[in-house]
Amino acid sequence: MDKQYQHQEIEDKIYQLWLDSGQFAPVNKPKPGAKSFTIIMPPPNANDSLHVGHALGITIQDVLTRYHRMLGDDTLYLPSTDHAGIETQYVYEKNLAKEDKSRFDFDRQTLYRMIWDYVQNNSQVAMAQTKRLGASTDWSRFKFTLDKDIQDFVLTTFEKLYKDGLIYRDYRLVNYSPAAGTSYSNLEVVYVNRTSPLYYVRYPLLPLGDAKTKDDKKIDTSSKYVVVATTRPEPIFVDTHLAVNPKDKKNRHLIGRQVLNPLTDQHMTIIGDDFVDPKFGTGVVKLTPAHDHDDYRVAKKHNLPIVAGIDTRGKITENGGKYAGLSVKKARLAVVEDLQAKGLIEKINEHYQNRVATCYKTGQPIEPLPLPQFFIKVKDPKHNLVKKALASLNSKETKIHGAGREKILRHWLKNLEDWNISRQIVWGIKMPIWYQVDSFEYQINLSFIDQKKQQKFGLLQDLLKKTSLKTISKGLQQISAGPDVPFIISRNQPTTTKHKYLPETDTFDTWFSSSQWPVATLATNQTTDLKRFYPTQVMDTSYDILPFWVMRMMLMCTYLTGKSPFKDVYLHGLVRDAKGIKMSKSKGNVVNPIEIVDHYGADALRMAIVIRSTAGQDKSFGEADYKAGRNLANKLWNASRYVLSQDADSFKDNKSDPKFTLKLKKVVDQVSEQLDQLKIGQAADNLYSHFWHWYCDQVIESAKQNQVTLPQLQAGLATFAKLFHPFMPFITEQIWQELFKKKLVTDSLLMTSPWPKNSL
Repeated sequence: MDKQYQHQEIEDKIYQLWLDSGQFAPVNKPKPGAKSFTIIMPPPNANDSLHVGHALGITIQDVLTRYHRMLGDDTLYLPSTDHAGIETQYVYEKNLAKEDKSRFDFDRQTLYRMIWDYVQNNSQVAMAQTKRLGASTDWSRFKFTLDKDIQDFVLTTFEKLYKDGLIYRDYRLVNYSPAAGTSYSNLEVVYVNRTSPLYYVRYPLLPLGDAKTKDDKKIDTSSKYVVVATTRPEPIFVDTHLAVNPKDKKNRHLIGRQVLNPLTDQHMTIIGDDFVDPKFGTGVVKLTPAHDHDDYRVAKKHNLPIVAGIDTRGKITENGGKYAGLSVKKARLAVVEDLQAKGLIEKINEHYQNRVATCYKTGQPIEPLPLPQFFIKVKDPKHNLVKKALASLNSKETKIHGAGREKILRHWLKNLEDWNISRQIVWGIKMPIWYQVDSFEYQINLSFIDQKKQQKFGLLQDLLKKTSLKTISKGLQQISAGPDVPFIISRNQPTTTKHKYLPETDTFDTWFSSSQWPVATLATNQTTDLKRFYPTQVMDTSYDILPFWVMRMMLMCTYLTGKSPFKDVYLHGLVRDAKGIKMSKSKGNVVNPIEIVDHYGADALRMAIVIRSTAGQDKSFGEADYKAGRNLANKLWNASRYVLSQDADSFKDNKSDPKFTLKLKKVVDQVSEQLDQLKIGQAADNLYSHFWHWYCDQVIESAKQNQVTLPQLQAGLATFAKLFHPFMPFITEQIWQELFKKKLVTDSLLMTSPWPKNSL
């Protein structure tokens, strides 16, 4: 053996050795009675570099995969990458902006092809880095979320949901991100605390004759205004009503009174509803049903009009009159200025603390907008998706690892609303919807790129006066069909019908397609894979996407198969720096895992991020941890060099240690039990301690004092190589190759040798 371990010269050769062996793939004929062990890799973004969170997840998944492979289980670790719909398109649009272009310069098909080429040019990044980390994945079963067979599977699921009555289309207030250009479900909205101006706006009160309260007390009719506190004055022009709480003694006398809209002078009635918090502001709130979820619910309850004042670009609509076309931010300033000029701003609290809904991808504000969207019923009486997911938790069919996380999951499930699966982006799986467009009794708005490469938008019936339907279809960007427009479900353009159609331009929510991932990846692979490897055994992912992904996989996969998609959900924590601070680019503390691999080796990184980790808890590490991992690798190497350099003659007077085998078996049993219980960080720590402080500090030193035989030393080294292999696969495989050369072991590959508990 070389004097020093040089990871730069060994890791690529070892990984190629594994690939050449073909042993990453499950054996064609598993041993009779062999249990299956399956992990489906949470797909990283295909066109982006891995971050240290990915490295933690891949390490945990590979530790378990290598352990179960050595146990003799029928083992599959399936690799994948994600098209990452909104995130990828958002990044691509930022690249377009650098060229002074935008997505509105291109029709849908052209933009999709451009993003496809961009992703393909970068798609090897995540896969190459996954290999650098030592992942023993079966690359022959690799899946990309936009593979043709995956898309077909997702479309089939949608068709099944529709047939079962679980899909419906509704005109409803949704969370819309103008920055990302799409709507979101409630789960994807991030609420942040901010300091915002709170404007106290005067609504002129129309006069009323002599009136009395129920208590026969004279009402003060001298007031000229009703004052409303709001952080959002910019859509006042589409306010429909004011509201007070009927139990509020201070304001309930206002119910039925009328005020003037301070921007439009339209008459507005004051209604009563118990959703109003009498302690907020003045106890009177304005209702803007098209742009506030609470207001929308009240409007539906009282059958109030819903008028849009903000469009999908974050601009004021034509209903805004002089403010039309302004951004929300500019409109707010203009509206406040006009209200102040009219004497209708009573005061402004510049230090009001409130929670603002933001887009989880861009960090920009969410605009509640009324849009026709497709939804999945999650609590349908016949197919109650939530009930089935909760049942799998109650029966322990699926166990959640991570303190308090199961309680959180149950909370999300019990309070889950119907799932909005429509997304107004190009980069994704297109919804198989076609709208009938040969009747102008329905309202259809759209945008398209004409033959002169100019964007046109408006009502279809107006656009058809100057442009053919064929031209519109070819350059189509986005369509917004009214809620009553007839549609059909078809994967291809309808040709055997008397009607004319245009396609829905929305794509499926990325989480909708990925919610089927455990079933879709297996069903579209080898013919027996779904039966052989489903349900999977472990789903490892970070706890922050528990409601986004894990919950939705439980909903959809159970619906498709009748079985929960995994036995155990291991929720690893977020990775923080050595000071416990969350990593972010703005703080300059982000760690590139591949740079650590280059400098310290993959084994050092793997051990550093996994040792003493605990499910559901964040993990802090830094330079000292990488060095400790490298020092452990050096310790393994030096101990191996010493043992392999010894010969029988120099040990002929040594006495056997009767406690050695018992101690070694105890170590094996402890590590095995901890891995079985998914206590991966404890297993790594336990192994580290026993190897360094017992085997190296005690056993090897005892051998030098003639108290341990050479076969015992060699058996200990081979056993520790096996125990360390799931955690530090490269160096242990290289050490094993040296043991094999000396005929001290019989298996040519450590990766497929039996776990030591079978031989002690």
